[in-house]
Amino acid sequence: QVQLVESGGGLVQAGGSLRLSCAASGRTLTSYGMGWFRQAPGKEREFVAGITRGGGNTDYGDSVKGRFTISRDNAKTTVFLQMNVLKPEDTAVYYCAASSRTYLTRGVGSYDYWGQGTQVTVSS
Repeated sequence: QVQLVESGGGLVQAGGSLRLSCAASGRTLTSYGMGWFRQAPGKEREFVAGITRGGGNTDYGDSVKGRFTISRDNAKTTVFLQMNVLKPEDTAVYYCAASSRTYLTRGVGSYDYWGQGTQVTVSS
């Protein structure tokens, strides 16, 4: 069992930056690909970014490409999401997730463990 806890969310003005963290307990993250998803009120959960077990490959949703960066520190069992040039449409609850698949995946159903989420609000 892997417990994931997100932190770093908050309120920021458009154009600003936030850095989200996802800390794991219970097991090392080196066996898992990691992803960030977000869900705005009334919308489906959306893939934001993913990273492979070793950190060598990443993938981004089209709406965040060029603005967000996912990274991981396996020694500290932590995954990060650096979010720059934030827009009001980035407002959502952001979730960290772990996948036992050996490949990068955007599918919500491909992730085995989820955090509780952290709220990000971008004001215009």
